[in-house]
Amino acid sequence: MTGVTSPQRLVRDGLVIAVDGPGGSGKSTVAREIARRLGLRYLDTGAMYRAVTQLALESRIDIEDHNAVAELAERAVLTIGTSPDNPTIAVNGEPVDDLIRTRAVTNAVSAVAAVPAVRRRLVIRQQQIIAEASPVGIVVEGRDIGSVVAPNAPVKVFLTASTEVRALRRSHQLGERGVDDVARTLAELDRRDALDSTRAADPLAVPDDAIVLDSTALSVQDVVDEVLRHYEQASARAS
Repeated sequence: MTGVTSPQRLVRDGLVIAVDGPGGSGKSTVAREIARRLGLRYLDTGAMYRAVTQLALESRIDIEDHNAVAELAERAVLTIGTSPDNPTIAVNGEPVDDLIRTRAVTNAVSAVAAVPAVRRRLVIRQQQIIAEASPVGIVVEGRDIGSVVAPNAPVKVFLTASTEVRALRRSHQLGERGVDDVARTLAELDRRDALDSTRAADPLAVPDDAIVLDSTALSVQDVVDEVLRHYEQASARAS
């Protein structure tokens, strides 16, 4: 890539790159590719909230019962694999990588993620994972990384895209390509955006010092290249 030098020179001990944005904006694909390009670890914090949500649904716990959900999250043991080529997550020793990507979990996760005690518990775990990634460094994606989880990250990215494009991407991820499927996904994204942006605890918001990229008309490679350009500039300022 033009203008970006070797990953070995750019990687700093304890480096954190924060990638935030709403669902369907391309966070996961972009964050994993950046991690691969720079030889960093990778963490999808949304998977952690999804894992707790899946456990709550499986345990038939009312996700509107904040105390019950908080107690469940406190007891749950999450095991996270941070390879960008094969990120994994298990709950109480059981892999849940596929289970957490269902529509049922997607539609319930915002309610679970809004519980303050759940957020406190998982943010602590996320910060532990970030610390454990040193000296290699890590790319962390979510909705509150640059604002709450890693506010001192030297590179913060906020990805966005039109709701229509995000709905199309998410429907394709679910293997659904019909017009009605996309319309339903669009309505679900609108609802989740509203819930995530208005929750009292750590709402989805653009950090003041984040790079905002609209991926609506950009390829994954375009977005990755732009992030790495900003990363090189941040590295040059720090050197």
